[in-house]
Amino acid sequence: MIAEGIATDVVIEIGELPIRFCTDDPSFHEMLTGSYAGFVRSGSRAQIHFDVELAPADAMIGTGDVTVEREPERWLIGRGDFEAQWSPRLGRGVIRQSANPYSFNTALRILHTILLAEQGGFLVHASSAVRNGRAFLFAGVSGAGKTTMARLAPPDVALLTDEISYVSRRGNTYLANGTPFAGDLGRIGENICAPLAAVYLLAKGTENKIEPVNAAEAGRALLENILFFARDSELVRSVFEAACDFVSRVPVQRLTFAPDARVWEMIG
Repeated sequence: MIAEGIATDVVIEIGELPIRFCTDDPSFHEMLTGSYAGFVRSGSRAQIHFDVELAPADAMIGTGDVTVEREPERWLIGRGDFEAQWSPRLGRGVIRQSANPYSFNTALRILHTILLAEQGGFLVHASSAVRNGRAFLFAGVSGAGKTTMARLAPPDVALLTDEISYVSRRGNTYLANGTPFAGDLGRIGENICAPLAAVYLLAKGTENKIEPVNAAEAGRALLENILFFARDSELVRSVFEAACDFVSRVPVQRLTFAPDARVWEMIG
């Protein structure tokens, strides 16, 4: 049992980017270790550290809209239920948020969009999975079938996420990484990664078929699904360039499918 007022650390590592969070609230510490189980790491390898200060659950802290802005020495991130500031030079920041897991989860996602953009990666609205050592990403508008593809996956498929896919870059290879960002399935992904073999743009139909997509359409579709909130021209350009490079290296195809498990016979 952790006593009230005694600061404790939780290191959450997603996509090989460990971040340390410090809280003096025992119930919040328990929530973090439970909600991000499988992504919690021990040790002191994290080079980014955040203190988490809790406000009442119904507190209105910032504005209602998401804001992500860079000042000369720090990033300012906020929404109605949290606000954060982070100094990349010092590797330290503070999150002030209402005492609920959704505020923290949103702050964590936004932070990773910044970190990934600086390394040639991105978060994208898509489900993703690994089969036979290769990763596959399923993107589309709401209702296109991202969660359905995850739900229909056979036993030999490892689910990375049914909600937000985490794409990182290692040299000339793009990797899909497991995330704790659960969607409608309410299931966090497995903490593994694999090289991306293909991206499928989803559409529901009466039969299963895969069709080619030209580079312009592929890039446009990917950019429409990438999560990015920062008002920063340099990082916006980095994300655009990453998307263009990505579609030049990873096959992008359109997958029309009937909602049954036979669609997975075409994957992998």
